Amino acid sequence: MKAIEIISIPVTDQARAKAFYLQLGFELITEAPFEGGNQWIQLGFPGSSVSITLVTWFENMPAGCINGLVIQTDDIARDIEELTAKGISVGKVDQTPWGKFAAVIDPDGNRLSLHQA
Repeated sequence: MKAIEIISIPVTDQARAKAFYLQLGFELITEAPFEGGNQWIQLGFPGSSVSITLVTWFENMPAGCINGLVIQTDDIARDIEELTAKGISVGKVDQTPWGKFAAVIDPDGNRLSLHQA
């Protein structure tokens, strides 16, 4: 084993979730038919080796159950300004000994954290 490759994000509506994550700055890697009439939608940040897939098929992962997915940023204030301009709500910045964090909640309630070291 050598790396984390894909993280599943449980959603209720793949098209709505895809639109949200594209607004966050993710890019579409793959969109293809998948079992059960679903789509395999895989997204990632440019240059990153880790990607996400928007899933609806895991019974033990209800939509909105993700908490703690951390997105690295070099300028949290700039990113908050850009996301807010796109209509995406961002929580207040928390200063911790290991950096600044701000929460973003996707349309299904999955919690992502922006992090500036």
